[in-house]
Amino acid sequence: MNPETLEILLAAGIPTVLLVALATVFVRRRRGTTTDEAPPTVDVPAPAPAPELETPAAAPPVSSIEVLPEEAEAPPALEVPAPVAGRLARLRDRLARSGSPLGTRLLAVLSKDHLTEDDWDELEETLLLADVGAGPSGELIEALRTRVRVEGLKDPAHVRAVLREQLLALVDPSLDRSLNTAHGAAADGSQLPAVVLVVGVNGTGKTTTVGKLARVLVAEGKTVVLGAADTFRAAAADQLQTWGSRVGVHTVRSDRDGADPAAVAFDAVRTGRADGIDVVLVDTAGRLQNKAGLMDELGKITRVITREAPLSEVLLVLDATTGQNGLNQARVFSEVAGVTGIVLTKLDGTAKGGIVVAVQRELGVPVKLVGLGEGPDDLAPFDPEAFVDALLQG
Repeated sequence: MNPETLEILLAAGIPTVLLVALATVFVRRRRGTTTDEAPPTVDVPAPAPAPELETPAAAPPVSSIEVLPEEAEAPPALEVPAPVAGRLARLRDRLARSGSPLGTRLLAVLSKDHLTEDDWDELEETLLLADVGAGPSGELIEALRTRVRVEGLKDPAHVRAVLREQLLALVDPSLDRSLNTAHGAAADGSQLPAVVLVVGVNGTGKTTTVGKLARVLVAEGKTVVLGAADTFRAAAADQLQTWGSRVGVHTVRSDRDGADPAAVAFDAVRTGRADGIDVVLVDTAGRLQNKAGLMDELGKITRVITREAPLSEVLLVLDATTGQNGLNQARVFSEVAGVTGIVLTKLDGTAKGGIVVAVQRELGVPVKLVGLGEGPDDLAPFDPEAFVDALLQG
């Protein structure tokens, strides 16, 4: 840029700084340089060094790591049921603690030096309160009157012996009280399991009784399968499966609530047959005797089961404390399902043991099992002599 041009620009009022910049560009062009040259380097302060991190130790090679086998969860230990023999002996002590009046009151009255009509009435009332029933009570009183008149009955030991004899006659020791768990045979010669159908109304402890009966059979060395055909009560199948798992018994059940009970019962029997099982126990829903639809369904279960294997037993579970109402239940169930045996629950701690006599007299069906308490092994085969002795001890 020549001096004349610079003066013109200054006269025009161009700022001096701008003129200096223009002059610099002009000089660089004259020297062959361009504005493409890199601008002057600006000193940028170096960033602060990052803090040193602790370097983790290198992992050992895979080949040097000892791989331990995963420990399998140990299965729960199976319970060993108590021996069946002698279980009914516990009833004596339990009735004694409950103050059962049947034995004590009968002995107290009969031990009097002279029996009045009021005494005989008291004896009959005691029998009726114990649910012996009007017919059997009358028979016992008449037999005792004859023995007193003929033999005198002064000695207490003699009184006890006579009363024991008469009570035992009412209980009827001649009835077959054994459970029919013998194997059957199919037409092709294969083994059929014994099938036990358990029926009863709600609240009698039916499902619990099935679980306890499984323990009785396991204690006798038999293999068992449980059929949870009570599909209307949500907890029934779980409850039954818990009972079975304690002694290593498989439970056949439905995956859904409200399934067809007959189908579940059929599957249980078929499973028992396929696996060569000794006994199949089928639990059914608690059914009220005044509901015809439910009773018809029980008949259906019976018909479906017998397509696979014949029924060996139909056990009716009765609550000993329900008294004469239990007879009404027994009549209806006997008509529908062909009851072959009675299981009396809650026999301990009650004076209602006379239902043993009444239900047998009404149906001609023996009491085969009795419940003696809430323990898992408190189900016992019924022994008439041990039962009468327990009543008199009480």
